[in-house]
Amino acid sequence: MALRLLYLIVLRIFGWIALLARSQASKDAEILVLRHQLAVLRRQVAVPQPSWADRAILSALARLLPRRR
Repeated sequence: MALRLLYLIVLRIFGWIALLARSQASKDAEILVLRHQLAVLRRQVAVPQPSWADRAILSALARLLPRRR
């Protein structure tokens, strides 16, 4: 399990590095697509059940956001 968490963290770091090379318009478009996908998934699934690794990543990322969000 810890190996999977480490793997997910490494993937996320490489994803962030790739984001540095992209334009702001590209990032905005991706955010809009992801928000729409989330809205569609929320209509389909009543209660999501994230794994422990998903929860750990979300909690770590949530600390990076400003408190008012």
